[in-house]
Amino acid sequence: MNMHDGERLAGLLESAGFEATADPADADVIVINTCSVRERAEEKLFTRLGEFREAAQAAGHTPVIAVTGCVAQQEGAALLKRSRLIDVVIGTQQVKQLPMLVTRALDEDIGPQVDINPHEDVSFPLGIARRADAVKAYVNIIEGCNEFCAFCVVPYTRGHERMRPSAEILAEVRDAAARGHREIQLLGQIVNHYQAPDDAACDFASLLEQVHEVPGVERIRFASPHPRHVTPRLLEAYQSLPRICRHLHLPVQSGSTRVLAAMRRRYSRERYLEILGEVRAAVPDICLSTDMIVGFPGETAADFDDTLSLTAQARFHSMFSFKYSPRPRTLAIKRMPDDVSEDEKTRRIVELQALQREIQSDLHRQSVGTVEQVLVDATSRRREHELSGRTSGNVVVNFPGESSWMGRLAQVRITAAGPNSVRGEVLEVEA
Repeated sequence: MNMHDGERLAGLLESAGFEATADPADADVIVINTCSVRERAEEKLFTRLGEFREAAQAAGHTPVIAVTGCVAQQEGAALLKRSRLIDVVIGTQQVKQLPMLVTRALDEDIGPQVDINPHEDVSFPLGIARRADAVKAYVNIIEGCNEFCAFCVVPYTRGHERMRPSAEILAEVRDAAARGHREIQLLGQIVNHYQAPDDAACDFASLLEQVHEVPGVERIRFASPHPRHVTPRLLEAYQSLPRICRHLHLPVQSGSTRVLAAMRRRYSRERYLEILGEVRAAVPDICLSTDMIVGFPGETAADFDDTLSLTAQARFHSMFSFKYSPRPRTLAIKRMPDDVSEDEKTRRIVELQALQREIQSDLHRQSVGTVEQVLVDATSRRREHELSGRTSGNVVVNFPGESSWMGRLAQVRITAAGPNSVRGEVLEVEA
């Protein structure tokens, strides 16, 4: 979602007459897009501010610096008190105002500009986003979140849940496909909770059906779903729509029912494992991934053992794991003391990641000798004639090839496996 916000911001500025530069020292305007989901985002922001300003001053001019994203929404005008380097602060719900605020800031007589006001309008001009990836296109379908999990800052920085009209979403998908983007990734904080405001019959499964019919779309992915909204209709969509990738990212956050209750996740360990069973029964070849937090307030050694045992039982193909860090305004920081020591958090995450690495390595070894369809989406920066792509199950495959294969589907035999990716040889590339 942050990457796509960056694409939108770049497109807005280009439509207002600005030109992109790869060298910050050459820039008249620098936009820093921030995320506050994890700790120390503010410190990283101020470090980057200093780096950019020093580079620009060495080049002999001072750029306008705009800060946007979740830290901007969270801190607002307080950022100006901490740094005189900032000229524009713009919140997550006012990104369309960026060109206007930057133009005002370029007028030295007006001074710093701040806009963090909430906004109900989730529409966005068609074709404005400057997509950084030639193969896949990100498409927002929901803004904000109503879940209010105890650890999560998103409802406070991105606002309450707002659905984009299905007609607008499909117009963006058609536009992206017409421009050659073969993979569509639908985005929303709880993406599978989608319900079209312009069509009462269009739920998330129905939206997938309509995206599936758009000419030029070869693959469909989405992030990030919530376990509570994995419905029979969604599983039926997987079964009947072959362009939906055989991958499901299903964040669990903890293996302990007691901790899940404290997190306000509204499912138990047992129910989560039941959902995984239902998914695998409906889609036997699916690859599952997840998010996990260790060291949440009150997490005991026994709770952490539950996380390890769930991980061993679930056998995820990949996992994003984090040490808990208190986030501003959340329920956890208000009511729950951060009582797990940093050393213990580190010990736990090292143990969890070691277990997950073993599971991934074993799953990848099992794929050696199989033939996978891979969408070629990247070239290696280190090796000439080295490409990579992803299987339908979202496994990264590296292989020798030609840059002309970018964006094409290839049949690849898996020849070797590691913990984070596999290697293969190309048998056939589509014409």
